[in-house]
Amino acid sequence: MAGIHHRHPCFGAKSRSAVDIIAKHSQKSAVNILHGPAELHFIDAHTHVQFSGYDADRDAVFARAKAADVYFVNVGTQRDTSARAVEIAAAAERGVYAAVGLHPVHTSKSFHDEQELGGGEAAKAFTSRGEIFDYDYYRSLAMHPKTVAIGECGLDYFHFSDAEPRDVQIRKQKDALLAQLTLARDVQKPIMIHCRDAFHELIPLIKEFNATNGAYGDANAKPGIIHFFTGTKEDALALLDLGFSFTFGGVVTFTHDYDAAIAAIPLDRILSETDAPYVAPAPFRGKRNEPSYVVHIVAKLAELKGVTLAEMKTQIWANAQRIFGSEVV
Repeated sequence: MAGIHHRHPCFGAKSRSAVDIIAKHSQKSAVNILHGPAELHFIDAHTHVQFSGYDADRDAVFARAKAADVYFVNVGTQRDTSARAVEIAAAAERGVYAAVGLHPVHTSKSFHDEQELGGGEAAKAFTSRGEIFDYDYYRSLAMHPKTVAIGECGLDYFHFSDAEPRDVQIRKQKDALLAQLTLARDVQKPIMIHCRDAFHELIPLIKEFNATNGAYGDANAKPGIIHFFTGTKEDALALLDLGFSFTFGGVVTFTHDYDAAIAAIPLDRILSETDAPYVAPAPFRGKRNEPSYVVHIVAKLAELKGVTLAEMKTQIWANAQRIFGSEVV
């Protein structure tokens, strides 16, 4: 998260924007990437279509994702959005998954984002107090077969509240992160980490956790994803050594700030995301983001890595299956 029903069949006519992008980039490849190998799809590895900002037209958003051949993971940010992500994934036949966790900004009093939680009094009351991570509650959500990751969790040293000292807020964030690393280890699902202005503390914390718990870092481990990676090339290399993969979103379509990091990260460690409803890619800047737009992000990643869109799509799909497991089909 960058800012702060009905049964849905698996993803009809293709969306025009997706078809145009695919046609532009697939001339070098004989692969039909809309109807290619079995179980090959675009994937939005981090989105929030369960948020209140989609209540009025969620079915239409799902239909556009289906038309663009996009599977996606709805990522929780606190108790209610995590439970809603699981509920929506359970109601979908295929192509929709969940991650469950407590975002660092929600461990203390936080900005009330109506797109995320709605405008009701309960949502306002939640953001006025924050949340203490409840291991048993989140474990029950994590055990659902369509829950594919724990998070988003992590450290955010950009969005501090004036309601309490920063060192208190940092301690709460670290405690919640450590609890979620423990949960990920216990249920054997990858972690999905949000980090902003805090890589200098995140990396040592994970190393210390690994040394104490042996959770990540061995040949069979799936440590997970650094979502919406905004660190330096050096941060990326350190996290690669820890076994992490990285998602990139709409920001790569309108800035070159992350080109060096993307160049340094191997193809088999890159995933695509939208982080919808936030940070729409260049063709839709200023609009609410949604999973179907991930096609534009994959196209840009292909350009930056010097491969065709078909190759990038295939690699990202393989990466997602390796990280999330066979549940993503």
